[in-house]
Amino acid sequence: MAVRQRQSERRRAFVRAVLLPALLLVLCCRAAAERIRYAIPEELGRGSLVGPLARDLGLSPAELPARKLRLSAEKQYFTVSGESGNLYVSERLDREEMCGESASCSVSFEALVQNPLNVFHVEVAIQDVNDNAPRFLRDNFQLEINELTPPGARFYLGMAEDPDVGSNSLQGYELETNAYFEVEVKESQDGSKFAELVLRHALDRESKQSLRLVLTAVDGGDPPRSGTAQLCINVTDANDNPPVFAQDRYRTSLREDAPPGSTVLNVSASDADAGTNARITYGFGETPAKVLQKFVVEAESGTIRLQEALDFEDTRAFSLAVEARDGGGLVAHCKVEVEVLDVNDNAPEITVTSVSSPVPEDAPAGTVVALLKVRDRDSGENGQVWCELSGEAPLSMVSSSVGSYKVVTTSALDREQASEHRVTVVARDRGSPSLSSRASLVLEVSDVNDNAPMFEEAAYSAYVAENNAAGAPVVRVRARDADAGANGRVSYWLAGGSAGAAPYVSVEARSGAVYAQRSFDYEQCREFAVAVRAQDGGAPSRSSTATVRVFVLDRNDNAPRVLWPPPAAGASGSGASSLPAAFEVVPRSAEAGYLVGKVVAVDADAGRNAWLSYELVQASEPSLFRVGLHSGEVRTARAVSERDAAKQRVVAVVKDHGQPALSATATLHVVLAESLQEALPELSERAAGADSPAELQFYLVLALALLSALFLLSVALAVLARLRRAGPPAVLRCLGAQRFSVPGAAFPADFCEGTLPYSYNLCVAPARAVAEGAWLPPPLPSVPAEELLGTEPCGKPSPSSSAGAGEPPTDAPQVCKPSRSRCFL
Repeated sequence: MAVRQRQSERRRAFVRAVLLPALLLVLCCRAAAERIRYAIPEELGRGSLVGPLARDLGLSPAELPARKLRLSAEKQYFTVSGESGNLYVSERLDREEMCGESASCSVSFEALVQNPLNVFHVEVAIQDVNDNAPRFLRDNFQLEINELTPPGARFYLGMAEDPDVGSNSLQGYELETNAYFEVEVKESQDGSKFAELVLRHALDRESKQSLRLVLTAVDGGDPPRSGTAQLCINVTDANDNPPVFAQDRYRTSLREDAPPGSTVLNVSASDADAGTNARITYGFGETPAKVLQKFVVEAESGTIRLQEALDFEDTRAFSLAVEARDGGGLVAHCKVEVEVLDVNDNAPEITVTSVSSPVPEDAPAGTVVALLKVRDRDSGENGQVWCELSGEAPLSMVSSSVGSYKVVTTSALDREQASEHRVTVVARDRGSPSLSSRASLVLEVSDVNDNAPMFEEAAYSAYVAENNAAGAPVVRVRARDADAGANGRVSYWLAGGSAGAAPYVSVEARSGAVYAQRSFDYEQCREFAVAVRAQDGGAPSRSSTATVRVFVLDRNDNAPRVLWPPPAAGASGSGASSLPAAFEVVPRSAEAGYLVGKVVAVDADAGRNAWLSYELVQASEPSLFRVGLHSGEVRTARAVSERDAAKQRVVAVVKDHGQPALSATATLHVVLAESLQEALPELSERAAGADSPAELQFYLVLALALLSALFLLSVALAVLARLRRAGPPAVLRCLGAQRFSVPGAAFPADFCEGTLPYSYNLCVAPARAVAEGAWLPPPLPSVPAEELLGTEPCGKPSPSSSAGAGEPPTDAPQVCKPSRSRCFL
């Protein structure tokens, strides 16, 4: 019995001496590693109580001043009272802003105490409240549905957004009561709920052309919240085959470092219809604005391209609603899910949360001198970080929790040997290639204690007048690079442009000045565009492109060109067929304002340089014609009279409004007659030269000279005849015999000249006889009948004949006018 009692006492002593301290140590370590958790609803006001942090840490109010309880976090959502140790809200908490669509949301931070220095991990769960109503991405849905669409057809309406989670999130959709449609709620694989419009009864466009319905999205909160959108349904004809996508759901992945412009995916849809009803265009359906900023779909090909850089740390996946619409308005939908693949593009971030400096030199080994937090925004191996100290110092790093490290002493410190220790904290991730960060840490010992060029404008416009000199400056482009050295040195060159535009201009590599390679011609090329690329000197280099659009300005370098009448129109030939090549016939009964013809002209220039005006510069009868200033219409200015010549010539000038103005002339030949056949005889009597005033004057002078010569000749013959009847003077009679015998009269007593339509009597003296044919008077010029009727009465001497002969009128021949005849002696 005694032996058993001694063994029992030994066991109790062993438990007290060995097992009890070990058990207490295990319990302490477990308590230190546990997290303190609180749960609060979102949208609490500032100063709201979260929980008694000091009490939960095992600190009494009396210990708080010495232990200096404080919080360490990236963003101070909470604050701790220095007097009571209670944890309070320091700013408004919005769960949707903090955690997005995540089902759970919490904020983690650390509570630090000193004397001795220790750290505790605190987690506050943010519970969702129904503070957001469902909201459609757009207020109106436009649907084109063919009247031949069979009942049971479904139409994708997209989904409403509700940032809340759980029962507070979107639960279903409701549709205004109607006779044709109802709405069904569909749930995708990711749990999101979208609405489909289902046709229950056939449509008839002739009885109902359009419908307007209200679609309501409802959440499950208490009380529930809702959002509405308007459905505008237009009933169309005939297109009875909607487009069909090759797949209902497309999946693809894209690295986050993919450059903008990269091809994400090609979607394809087909349509069994023909013509415009089978022409398919692609576009995005109900897609959030954030997604539309990242992606763009080509309407014709269905190619989805990246237009903005991705960030895995911001968004890890995108869901795109793509629709295919045929020419008849039918639409098919598919879903494209894009997974963003992480790239090791974030170096670890080192944050020094606390430093105990200076440290007394008698501090024992294992004393905590600094607290560090290391974070890498990447995921997987790219986000796994290991840390180490670089430098010779009696310090080491100990991991306290995920991403948190303690810097502790490894041996006793000696201030006399080193008054301070400088070390570098190196954090390196496990990505490939690996990225690293460094942070310097200085510990003092006391006694007894680390871009692409951007154009100024996306598009440039330059205006150059035509006929410019080769080598003239056009415009200057400029790009700036925030980098320095070779990475910030920018050079320029042409990267393409509209067809044939490259030979027109060149760009200087250093300055970005764009020069003309040759003279521009507005009539051949009015505008063209070139692409200028700016590239820096880095390796690899980065670049951007700007468009330069050059507009050629017109100059007045083209004179007007007359299309009608033809410039070569004019007189040709002679005789009875002498007519202009192009002429206008105007009836003599035409009144003022009669349209004679129209001068048609064009100008190859543009603007004011091509504005044409018309003026009358020359006409056979200037008062007879006028020309429209802007229309070019030639009209009669007055009524046509019988005195107007049958053939008229009108010359008009066509001027543009350039500086200086250029002009051309047009000649219009006009015939005044009721018809062309009536004008031909009169035109044949007039010589072609009569149209010219100079030629007409010449012929008038010539006719006057001939008449004067004939008159003088007649007077001379009359004098000679008088002398023969009187006989030679006495002085001359002896010189010779009589040259003529006068057996009798040569003419009868009465003689009528038959060359005119009037009868003339020629009276001859009875004492004299004229030899046969010796003294016939010369042929008289053709005298109009009106002039013959206006001669002097018979018996009066002719003034011209008496003046020409110089004889008294008693013996002069007499001209007699019995009735309408004229007689000559």
